[in-house]
Amino acid sequence: MTFSDKTVAKRRWRAMLYSLLAIIALAMILPSLGYVAAWAQSGPMVIGYESRDSNPRADMWRDARQSVAGTTDQSGPYTTNVLINNSGEIWREIRSGREGVPSPLKRFGGWIMLLSLAAIAVFFAVFGRNKIEGGREGLTVPRWTMYERVLHWFVAITFIVLGITGLSLLFGRTVLIPVLGARGFAAYAQVAMTVHNFVGPAFGVALVLMIISWLGVNIPKRVDLEWLKTFGGYFGGGHAPSEKLNGGEKLWYWIGVVGLGLAVVITGFILDFPNFGQDRATMALAHVIHAGAAMFWIALFFGHAYMGTLGTEGALEGMTTGRVDTAWAKQHHNLWYAQLLEQGVKPMPAEPPRGGPPPSAKSVTGSST
Repeated sequence: MTFSDKTVAKRRWRAMLYSLLAIIALAMILPSLGYVAAWAQSGPMVIGYESRDSNPRADMWRDARQSVAGTTDQSGPYTTNVLINNSGEIWREIRSGREGVPSPLKRFGGWIMLLSLAAIAVFFAVFGRNKIEGGREGLTVPRWTMYERVLHWFVAITFIVLGITGLSLLFGRTVLIPVLGARGFAAYAQVAMTVHNFVGPAFGVALVLMIISWLGVNIPKRVDLEWLKTFGGYFGGGHAPSEKLNGGEKLWYWIGVVGLGLAVVITGFILDFPNFGQDRATMALAHVIHAGAAMFWIALFFGHAYMGTLGTEGALEGMTTGRVDTAWAKQHHNLWYAQLLEQGVKPMPAEPPRGGPPPSAKSVTGSST
């Protein structure tokens, strides 16, 4: 690649990065626009009412008990199916429980996340880290582009921020009030809710971009079934063949990113922009789906994060440097590595660690195991 080619490539990456940042900035101001629109559409507040022969408040509640619609000087027209609505109470019991009965939402989500962490701990204790067999070869091949890495880390970081703020709001009464006190938690909750509401739309836009960008490499194929039968050889018995993404990574994409991710994002937008005609029952249902799907997604995320960091030697380098060792590629994604060689991609020596000697590069052949 000549100097001019490198300059053009850098400009293209810079343009894509700026475009992504512009989309993110636009998404982060959407909540403000929604709140401004809601304020502008709300009419002046009417305080007080003219004297009438009868008490209008008593008339309103009398009509409500008799399932009769009516009007008052304070509220205007009203219908009893709005005044008498149990959805709010049902939602409160699902979210917070009631005296002597724990919240089913918290109990479900809490157990799912704890069991996920326990399963990961047991798996690591029994099988340990999946190391590169035979050691590194000192040669690397490209795996993820700069755009893909920036997009991945933006989604990952905002996911963690949303997870922490969302869980702290859901479990705050049980976990944080005993630590921070009622006033301390109230102050924290206000900040956490603001962060959650503003980061959420940016996360949603980035998630959709990720789904579109990685759709092509996540199409299920027969080879993925072979990988899933042996779980990629993580339990012993050799390594199953795999393309650029294996069967487990594709499950994470379709179940986690697409399925649960879109459920969380869509319900999050319903909750974040309440000025588009959603009624109370819709908002309550959206909240239950939002929290339940998010906690199940977090439980799956624990496994995804483990496999990409501590669980598999050499995997994280693909998302930090964009390149992976050829020994890792042959061991975990042999079909993809063979395709790279067929396309004429030449493995390059790995960059030496700072202050250390350069790694020794073994000879590279076109074979894949």
